Amino acid sequence: MSALVEIRDICKVYNPGENEVKALDHVSLTIHENEFVAIIGQSGSGKSTLMNMLGCLDVPTSGNYFLHGQDVSHMSDDELSDVRNKEIGFIFQGFNLIASLTALENVELPLIYRGVGKRERTRLADTALNKVGLEKRKTHKPAEMSGGQQQRVAIARAIAQAPPIILADEPTGNLDSGSSKEIMGILKTLHEEGRTVILITHDNDIANQAKRVIKIIDGKIVQDSINEQIAEK
Repeated sequence: MSALVEIRDICKVYNPGENEVKALDHVSLTIHENEFVAIIGQSGSGKSTLMNMLGCLDVPTSGNYFLHGQDVSHMSDDELSDVRNKEIGFIFQGFNLIASLTALENVELPLIYRGVGKRERTRLADTALNKVGLEKRKTHKPAEMSGGQQQRVAIARAIAQAPPIILADEPTGNLDSGSSKEIMGILKTLHEEGRTVILITHDNDIANQAKRVIKIIDGKIVQDSINEQIAEK
């Protein structure tokens, strides 16, 4: 496996000076292609800041981040946006769906921004919704769907153009146990199909379903271990 994500000695400091907060404190991390990694930490641990770095939503105060061998640490907002569009599919706790659009239209929306033609983006969105089991809900709007179905739309949106990385931020945080199980099942299938899945969570039960678990406390990685039970399957 080749290195997909390589973080070298990253720090992220907010309010530099007397009242500074070091959200990430000399973090180094390598994630290879086709890994299923959970990053776990409580509120204030730095896991959300680390997610923002991995997702090219923010840049470090110091240190370097290489994505597919390209240093993205000091790119402009426009350059980072291009990298995100090509490399990363995002799944958020709050679904982030547009209420006035159908499931199909919600999945198509990012493809419009990427310049994908109408016929092709409809095909991609249709395929993605089929993949997450929403063949019969494509014309429904978010208010007409359960939380679990809305999250499945969000997953379809993330995978429609087959990005190499799926970055899931607390994807089961707003869901009941049955829906959580469904969503984790979809993420596991995506990993089995060759995607790299990075899961951000505060929940040990969710984290323990990943093959590798990274624990962060006070901006430092304090544990990086392989889940032997899952790795042996």
